[in-house]
Amino acid sequence: MENEFFEQRTDLSKLRIAVEQIKATLATIIVGQHDSIDLLIAGILADGHILIEGVPGVAKTLTAKLIAKTIDARYSRIQFTPDLMPSDILGTSVFNPKTTEFEFKQGPIFGNIILIDEINRAPAKTQSALFEVMEERQLTIDGHRYKMDEPFTVFATQNPVEQEGTYRLPEAQLDRFLFKIEVKYPTLEEEIAILARQHQQKTTDQLSQIQPLLAAADINDLRQQVRALHVEDKILEFTAKIIHETRNSKSLQLGGSPRASLAIVNGAKALAATRGRDFVTPDDIIYVAPPVLRHRIMLTPDKEMEGVTPDEVITQVIQKIEVPR
Repeated sequence: MENEFFEQRTDLSKLRIAVEQIKATLATIIVGQHDSIDLLIAGILADGHILIEGVPGVAKTLTAKLIAKTIDARYSRIQFTPDLMPSDILGTSVFNPKTTEFEFKQGPIFGNIILIDEINRAPAKTQSALFEVMEERQLTIDGHRYKMDEPFTVFATQNPVEQEGTYRLPEAQLDRFLFKIEVKYPTLEEEIAILARQHQQKTTDQLSQIQPLLAAADINDLRQQVRALHVEDKILEFTAKIIHETRNSKSLQLGGSPRASLAIVNGAKALAATRGRDFVTPDDIIYVAPPVLRHRIMLTPDKEMEGVTPDEVITQVIQKIEVPR
């Protein structure tokens, strides 16, 4: 009876099948990284941008590329460098001698899935060029407004250890990322599996093996389903209490904003959908809280000196709040 009610409320079978297919496809190339892949898929379904942080060589770019390849949509990759100018990303007006008029030539940001590699290598002027397009899905250039085609998702990678030639992302830009995913080193067993798989690989062009599983229109339909998921009032209250507690925490000098509250709920809805549920549980909220908050909160200098991490503070904040049942 419960299953019958579940099906009538929201049929998530297409979404669930698509997620399983994407995971199975990625598993043929990527070893481990299950949490990162879950959050990347949830981020796309929640219509959010994603920041991926990890040391060189942990397959940040490869994972983002593979997910992009499973979607039949326009894909662009932009390598950020210190000399990159805003026009290199957005596009520029070029004079056409035949028509004696200036024509706008679109830059690589005009796509559906954009991968920005090493986003913290470009200076503030170039970073600021992304503000409008990431938040409002549009660009204003020379007085003309250009709307981005849906879906529009930005994946950005950054290296946390190398500081030379990098620029810290401003808080206003970090706030535009739904999740910040931290990609860890593989376990010993996973590293052995990586070596064995690479040794047995008969081709170096792994990306060519990936076939699109979803069209751009499918992503838009699945996003509509995710938005319609049920969230109980007590779950909304639980989320609000978490954010409110970050603003009062003595370990933080900057807590979460209302945008962080919305990001937790939207991320939890997408995560619940990928797990085959049309309702959000407290566990979904607890799971997405760290990737939503770790780049939005700011530790006090004392806590930074002690070596405390944002995730540790987020865990402490959640533990202070009674979990709804």
